[in-house]
Amino acid sequence: MENERKKVLLALSGGLDTSFCAVYLREEKNMEVHSAIVNSGGFLEEELDRVAAHAKKLGVVSHEVLDMTAEYYKRCVRFMIFGNTLRNRSYPLSVSSERTFQAIALVEYARKQGFKYISHGSTAAGNDQVRFDLVIQVLAPEMEVITPIRDLQISREDEIDYLKKSGVEMNWSKLEYSINQGIWGTSVGGKETLSSSDELPSEAYPTPMEKSGTETLTIGFHQGEPVSLNGQVLEPVMVIRELEKLAAPWGVGRDVHVGDTIIGIKGRVGFEAAAARIIIDAHLALEKHV
Repeated sequence: MENERKKVLLALSGGLDTSFCAVYLREEKNMEVHSAIVNSGGFLEEELDRVAAHAKKLGVVSHEVLDMTAEYYKRCVRFMIFGNTLRNRSYPLSVSSERTFQAIALVEYARKQGFKYISHGSTAAGNDQVRFDLVIQVLAPEMEVITPIRDLQISREDEIDYLKKSGVEMNWSKLEYSINQGIWGTSVGGKETLSSSDELPSEAYPTPMEKSGTETLTIGFHQGEPVSLNGQVLEPVMVIRELEKLAAPWGVGRDVHVGDTIIGIKGRVGFEAAAARIIIDAHLALEKHV
């Protein structure tokens, strides 16, 4: 039919950028919007439920959770542990390493469901746009990639105004910062990271820094992989999750990464990756002794 709406699969995290994309694609592009969230280990079940409920309020026709946690650990994270991988001796490639696996999951789901269009909320300022676009174009060259945030070069303030005018209700104060959660760490971006001098306030980070003093932890390794925490045998993914809960409130693994972007300028992003930093440091120390 001539007036039939084109179906698009949107990578929806539930944050500001992808929420804007959902409404914009439906209202301005007259598309039938379906969404998927790729969980690489950073979301709890109740958080995934909140995203699903939010997608429904945004007018999304269908929403799917794609879990890549085990695959991401098996094919990526464990090798970063083996290599003690830290960019600039600080950043454990937390969220940036996930993007390839998130894009792969989106392509596989899009192909299975017959989508010809995929949309993501990456901006024009960083490398995520390239990570998503490259994977999609290599694995599914027949699919068209739609990037409203990048194409419109819209500010976060204008996104908020647009959503308010569209009747969308969100916790606007929390949207001052762009937060990406994953099993290997969480990135935090805001107005402070757009400059070379300002620092992110403590409250910008998802985990409150509320512990002080000292605490002793014991991590067990088998063939380079973390397999126990404080004497309790666990799957490596569970070691990472439980260690993050224990260590993040101490502020361990917090820093600001300064790296190169594809557009040729330096980019800054805050991150907290307590488990990643402790595991890599412990693995490195272990290598010295065996």
